[in-house]
Amino acid sequence: MDTQVVTETEGDQRGRHRLIRVAVAGATGFAGQELIRLLSRHPHATITAATGSQATSTPRSLPALARIWDGTVVPLDPAALVGKADAVFLGLPEAASAEIAPVLLDAGLRVIDLSGAFRLRDEAARARWYPATKALPAGVAYGLTEFELEAIRPARLLSNPGCYPTASLLGLLPLQRAGLLQPGADIVIDAKSGISGAGKAPTERTHFSENHGSVAAYNPFGHRHTPEMEQALGRGVTFVPHLVPLDRGILASLYARLVPGTPAAAVTAAFERDYAHAPFVRLTGDLLPEIKHVAHTNFCDIGWKVDEAGSRVFVVSVIDNLVKGAAGQAIQNFNVMFGLDQKAGLL
Repeated sequence: MDTQVVTETEGDQRGRHRLIRVAVAGATGFAGQELIRLLSRHPHATITAATGSQATSTPRSLPALARIWDGTVVPLDPAALVGKADAVFLGLPEAASAEIAPVLLDAGLRVIDLSGAFRLRDEAARARWYPATKALPAGVAYGLTEFELEAIRPARLLSNPGCYPTASLLGLLPLQRAGLLQPGADIVIDAKSGISGAGKAPTERTHFSENHGSVAAYNPFGHRHTPEMEQALGRGVTFVPHLVPLDRGILASLYARLVPGTPAAAVTAAFERDYAHAPFVRLTGDLLPEIKHVAHTNFCDIGWKVDEAGSRVFVVSVIDNLVKGAAGQAIQNFNVMFGLDQKAGLL
């Protein structure tokens, strides 16, 4: 398959580009529809197939995307995608991704998976949280774009990070990498997510009458995103997620102990150093960001405060869980994998 993108900036005048053929499996979920919305306007991609989440799915259109994408979502058939696509985005439950991704990889396709099936490297942790994934295929990369570029470029299988880990890790990793966090001290991640973060299948917790006008904590010490964050940070965290009555967005409040005497300027320098060339991270300093600032965008906005003693830092990190926390980051990673500008189709 010829998936080379030819651009004028590379000195080739034969044409602006060749389109990369993409397919979306699981196109009817919240993240799947966001993928279709963004990919339909991507300058270097053409959607050649979109499927439901099951082989028994009923063919259907997506009314919310009329005149943006007027295709038909067909039943899931991995074999039917071979020959129709160069890359496949999987917006499927993790058990389905664990089964289907190896089939697509064996057929020579590149895969961007939005589930958690391939995120955890530790076999025991994976057996507990994602038991359908018996082993990690060769060529898998963790897709936290701002920190994993060299691994993402050659990846055959891209494991897109979870929405909570994306917001939390982007707010913590620069401090960890700079050696500013006190060794052994607890890191507390208090994060709030809109209802779409729970997926499209309705539950009592996501029922309008139960959620409207309320805020609820859930799964303290037992959320499957915890080992993903601990894997990236190399240390333990206390993570408590909350459900808030919004349709989309995540606000992560991050509390950590600094090496005593750390000046506020050192915290600022750590963020500015790691995100100097990150097109989708906006640093707001001591002006703490809000969910409305990033809704419907692929931006992560990060603000922070350091106490007078230089012993504690408070970081606020906000994203749209369906864009930077799912479909948008997946496309950002797709762009890196295929040698495109990270911003293509997103700005």
